[in-house]
Amino acid sequence: MTLPVELATIFRNKQKSYKMVLIQSIIEEYRQSKLQFLPLSAVAERFLAYYRRRSEEEQVVDAPPANVADSWAAFTLTQTKALLRTPIDALSAILEANGDTITFKSHIWSMIDDAMLQELTEYAEAQLDDYHHQLAIQENFSLQGALDHILENYLTFKTQPFANHPVGSLVRNRIPEYLRSLDFIDSEYKVQGSIGQGNWVGVPWIAILDKRINATLQSGEYIVYLFADDMSAVYLTLAQGVTESIDRLKRRGAHEYLREKAQEIRKMLPLEDLELDALAPGIGSDYQASLIASVRYERGHIPSDEQLLADLENVVNNYKRYSVIVRHQSPLHETVEVEPVDYLSVPERIEAVKTFIRSKGFHFPPGLIENFYLSLKTKPFAILAGVSGTGKTKLVKLFAEALGATSANGQFSLIPVRPDWSDPSDLLGYKDLTGAFRPGKLAEVLAVAAEERNRHKPYFICLDEMNLARVEHYFSDLLSVIETQEWRGDRIITVPLIEANSLAPDDQPLYGGLALPDNVYLIGTVNMDETTHPFSKKVLDRANTIEFNYINLEQFPETAESQDEPDAGRATNAFLRSEFLQLIDAYAEHEELTKKVTSQLVRVNGILEQVHAHVGFRIRDAVCFYMIYNQQFGLMSEDEAFDLQLLQKILPRVQGSSSSVKRVLLQLMQVALGRNLPLQDYLDDASELYLKWSSWSTSEETAKYPFSARKLAFMLRRLEEDGFTSYWLS
Repeated sequence: MTLPVELATIFRNKQKSYKMVLIQSIIEEYRQSKLQFLPLSAVAERFLAYYRRRSEEEQVVDAPPANVADSWAAFTLTQTKALLRTPIDALSAILEANGDTITFKSHIWSMIDDAMLQELTEYAEAQLDDYHHQLAIQENFSLQGALDHILENYLTFKTQPFANHPVGSLVRNRIPEYLRSLDFIDSEYKVQGSIGQGNWVGVPWIAILDKRINATLQSGEYIVYLFADDMSAVYLTLAQGVTESIDRLKRRGAHEYLREKAQEIRKMLPLEDLELDALAPGIGSDYQASLIASVRYERGHIPSDEQLLADLENVVNNYKRYSVIVRHQSPLHETVEVEPVDYLSVPERIEAVKTFIRSKGFHFPPGLIENFYLSLKTKPFAILAGVSGTGKTKLVKLFAEALGATSANGQFSLIPVRPDWSDPSDLLGYKDLTGAFRPGKLAEVLAVAAEERNRHKPYFICLDEMNLARVEHYFSDLLSVIETQEWRGDRIITVPLIEANSLAPDDQPLYGGLALPDNVYLIGTVNMDETTHPFSKKVLDRANTIEFNYINLEQFPETAESQDEPDAGRATNAFLRSEFLQLIDAYAEHEELTKKVTSQLVRVNGILEQVHAHVGFRIRDAVCFYMIYNQQFGLMSEDEAFDLQLLQKILPRVQGSSSSVKRVLLQLMQVALGRNLPLQDYLDDASELYLKWSSWSTSEETAKYPFSARKLAFMLRRLEEDGFTSYWLS
């Protein structure tokens, strides 16, 4: 048996042992009482007993909060119940605490049996053992002692046989193992040390590098403990690899290049409490040129482990910021761009996109690219819905690549949504138990897109399988922030997603005040089946829902004599960015069209009001903007564009099983067909209607809005055959 994903990832992030012990305590209490709703005090007693027992047995264990008690023996049950708020909040996706009881959430209980409880117990025990192993490494090791030992004795060690020397194990194994056990050293980091290969190296070193930006120490940037040649000091440094630069530019050119690059990197990072002077007495000229920042520790005056770790965490936090930038931004030497001129008109650019997609061997229905473009232009959030395997994710990726936004340059990001996501922290990040901010992937992309140098580049974020979790829960902050867009000069700004004063000072420069930049476009892909969650009106109001359910399997890749990939150059953000935020922005210039579209919506709204599905000003404005952009760029006829808006903004709101819903569907069908129907005849049996209009080829008759008519036919069929209908069930 394998744990469901909601349970299999609950210990993915752990700064303390609390989460594992809490789960064990809940399972133990359940096995004894067989109650679904467990007394919180009973669970707290088991939780406290665990820590007291390990402390009495002198086993390694987390200490209690220092500001509360000196030992677990002195820790009270009331204090334990207060302490449990932290792991309960961290496990809020699966746990529910109400007053004096705690339980698994209902959807978790529906899956739990004895075998799953046993597997969950073993999972918690294994994670707890691993955590205590890391804790033991930290408790039984002194970084201060290790550095002192090397500084005092290395020159003597070099006169001794190299093979199997104990200092080799210290530098290669014990120090790296200790550093890897620290909670601020990510799993993406490689830690290694060396005293030489076969023979003593001049000075030893211990390095920490992010594997996502560095494969080796020959180039790139990393953290390294560097020892002075005479062992008078050791430097904790943020430095650059020198070998590749020397091979490419020779030594003098490499030194000049490294110094210039170090200066550019210093401008990007806070580097507080670090020495920025490149001079570090006692280390070679190559290393001197490579230094970005450092801390010097003199022999005989190495500070405490607490201070050493505080310094290291400071350097690591700066390195993390740099890693985010270098993984998502342009080259360091690039200056702030003046917005480049796009010499293609909007129709030419869209045609270039379609040509690019065809060159990749993919084909999408006519009008889809135009519709996708207009949807993003109207509002930077769209939903692609449909059965699996129809190319929803591929469309987002290819559309982005056709505009010059790729995974390689960081302008396209795919974020798979997990079923256990329950709040915005899964996307934006969270503060760990130490108060440090752990950014989510979305926050990293937003921070990079907001940089001044990137303001003219579009950034695409694809939330894959968006409705595996409840969108209005984990996406709530984004949904709200989208509605706060306003003009400030020539930029569109929003209120912050992350308030600066909610973060520690070290995290504020990059993530404080983080908002939704006007060059970021969010696209969710969804499959509507029994494993997914439906959308609320709050979500539907803010997005165009583009459906992929009409499949023509006889569409084949086009062959061409030349396989050269078309290149129309990069598109700027001006191609996609909204020109209107409020209807007043467009009304004076497009009054006639706005009144015409609004008149059509008024008629539709009168129909929807019968089932309380009518729309408000937000949807009116969005539909008007879509229609105005379409008219400006001449992409579709007016009826074709309104058909898609009826389909994407209105019909997803209609669902139910009542006769009122059927009457609404029939009245909407009249709008879609552009003529009156004998509604009373169809209230009892609408099969003639949906059999006629649910086919791709519909006879000689034509509909005013054919896509909407086809969808309504499917919805009517579901209502008559299943007794319930929804946009998503058709």
